[in-house]
Amino acid sequence: MLAMVLHENHQPLVAEERPIPQPGAGQILLKVKACGVCRTDLHVVDGELPDPNPLVVPGHEIVGEVVALGEGAEQFKTGDRVGVPWLGETCGNCAYCTSGHENLCDNARFTGYTLDGGYAEYTLANEDFCVAIPSQCSDIDAAPLLCAGLIGYRSLKMAGDCRRLGLYGFGAAAHIIAQVARWQGREIYAFVRPGDEEAKKFALKLGAAWAGNSDERPPAELDAAIIFAPAGPLVPAALATVAKGGTVVCGGIHMSDIPSFPYRLLWGERVVRSVANLTRTDGNEFLAIAPKVPVKTQTQRYALADANQALDDLRHGRLQGAAVLVP
Repeated sequence: MLAMVLHENHQPLVAEERPIPQPGAGQILLKVKACGVCRTDLHVVDGELPDPNPLVVPGHEIVGEVVALGEGAEQFKTGDRVGVPWLGETCGNCAYCTSGHENLCDNARFTGYTLDGGYAEYTLANEDFCVAIPSQCSDIDAAPLLCAGLIGYRSLKMAGDCRRLGLYGFGAAAHIIAQVARWQGREIYAFVRPGDEEAKKFALKLGAAWAGNSDERPPAELDAAIIFAPAGPLVPAALATVAKGGTVVCGGIHMSDIPSFPYRLLWGERVVRSVANLTRTDGNEFLAIAPKVPVKTQTQRYALADANQALDDLRHGRLQGAAVLVP
C-alpha cells in the first residue's frame, strides 16, 4: 500500500510502499476512503507535539471500509463504514478512564501520532474506539467531522448554555460547529485573521450575526468564546469580549504562549479552560446530531500523494473549510 510517512519534523512526508497491516486482537483493518487534514497533523509534522511514534503515518479523521477483523473483533462486520478519530486507545483502568474522563488518560494512544493513521491506503484501528458513520454523509464530507467536528462539539459543550458565542479562527472546526450552534438557536460572532475578507464572507454565509477581525470588538458582549486558532494572544482578546460569568474555551491541542494580561479581564467570574482530546461519548453524541442539523462540510479534495500540498495549504491559510485526502 501507499503510505505518507513522517521521517523528520519540518520536512515533507515521504511516500512509501508498505505491506498492508494485519489486524490483531480487537482490531479492524480499514480500506481508507477519505482522511481529513487537521491542524493537529500540522502540529505533529512541524514538531510542536513532541515524540511522535517513529516513522508514523499521520491522519486521524479517517473514514474507512472494514475489510478484515482481528480475533475477538465483533462490533463491526466487513463492508461496514466506520470512522477513526484522534483518541485511538486508553488503558481503561485508571481513575480518568473509570470516571468518564478517558480523554485525560495518561496512557492513551492517539491516531496519526502514537498510532499509524489514515494518510495511507489501509490502516488498523481498535474497534472499541471507532464510530459508525451516518449513512447521510459521504466519505469526504464525513472525514472532517471526526476531529474538527468532534473537538468543536466538545468545545461547544464546555462553553455552556450561552446565547452569544464567539468563534476565533474560522476554519474547519468553526465552520462545522457554527452550523450546530445556529441549529441550537445561538448567535454566532466570527473572528478571523485580519484582512481575510473571504473568511468573513464565509462566516456570514453560514449564518453568523457578525464577522470581524480577531483584534476587533463585536457589537455585543458575548456569553462565551471558543478559540480554534493556535494563537495565545487571542486568550486576553477573547476575555475582553466576554461578559461577566462567561467562558473562554481553548479548543486546540497546541497554542503559542498566552501573554500576561490585566486581572480585570478575568475578574467577574470569567473562566478560561482548555479542551483535551475527546471521548467516545462525544463521538456518539455528535454523529447523532450532525445529520439532524444537517451539518454540511466545505471540503477541498487532494490525492493521497498530495498530502504535503494539503498540509502546506493549511499551514498558510489557503483553505476555506477542510482539506481531505482521498486514496
